Amino acid sequence: MSSAQEIIAAYPVAVPERQTQTLPGLDKRMNPHLEYTKLEVWDDNGKPSLVEYTGSGKLLGKTAIITGGDNGIGRAAAIMFAREGASGITIAHLPEELEDAKDAKKMIEDSGAMCDAVLANLMDDFTCQKLVENHILSFGKLDILVNNASKQIMNKQNFAEIDLRIVESTFRSNILQMFAITKYALPHLKRGSSIINTTSATAYRGSARLVDYKGAILTFTRSLALQLMPKGIRVNAVAPGPIVTALQAGSRSEENMEGWGVGTPLHGRAGQPAEVGPSYVFLASRDSNIMTGQVIHVNSGEHIGGS
Repeated sequence: MSSAQEIIAAYPVAVPERQTQTLPGLDKRMNPHLEYTKLEVWDDNGKPSLVEYTGSGKLLGKTAIITGGDNGIGRAAAIMFAREGASGITIAHLPEELEDAKDAKKMIEDSGAMCDAVLANLMDDFTCQKLVENHILSFGKLDILVNNASKQIMNKQNFAEIDLRIVESTFRSNILQMFAITKYALPHLKRGSSIINTTSATAYRGSARLVDYKGAILTFTRSLALQLMPKGIRVNAVAPGPIVTALQAGSRSEENMEGWGVGTPLHGRAGQPAEVGPSYVFLASRDSNIMTGQVIHVNSGEHIGGS
């Protein structure tokens, strides 16, 4: 499939329009908007329609921290956790993301869970510690940690011109804060708890303009899984491919964002946050009880190879 007109999809939001935002970007300003809770299903004639995600009690009574849970993939995961019976969810967001956080909090609470939306700049270690402490004060325990927050800044095409300050900031945002959050969360986790990290297909296939993006999260996941095996705490990751989010609109030109994802393998389009959320439910629940150090690839066939 090479054009938007050839895409067969039930999602009315499948193809982004011409747009750009400043980072970190807001889902509220995406055009068209995003889908967090509806999944595409196919009938006997190969025709798609949308159905609401419904839970079956897989996370009954569990509590979770989801960084970056105010928008995109994190919001979809948080809503699905709530529909699976999670009792308390903390989402962390930046000041610029307050509008998204309010929307996410309402959707999570409407789905059945209590929600704390915490303003937190995770670039600061002390703030990471306070985020965990606030969650324990609010909900009394922690069962699931989703390290999802990150940022994406396109590198210079000429590596000799790369801005090392941006590289350092990206590492502070994307991996060092995961170390900090996990460090402070571990004393509250127990056998059966789950840590889920968001990496990227970029960690596997590479990207000429994203040299500093997400690769370290893969090693972090595998090594932490080995360390926590004796404690029965599972550590896994999700590696999304092209998924339409405000992060993309915030890091790409308006020309590049127009029709972004068209031509992606499998369905000819980029994915929606709703299509990634179930992977987090699986890794958080008893269904993945004997999985650790693994990565689920949700990338429409963009990367197929060694995992």
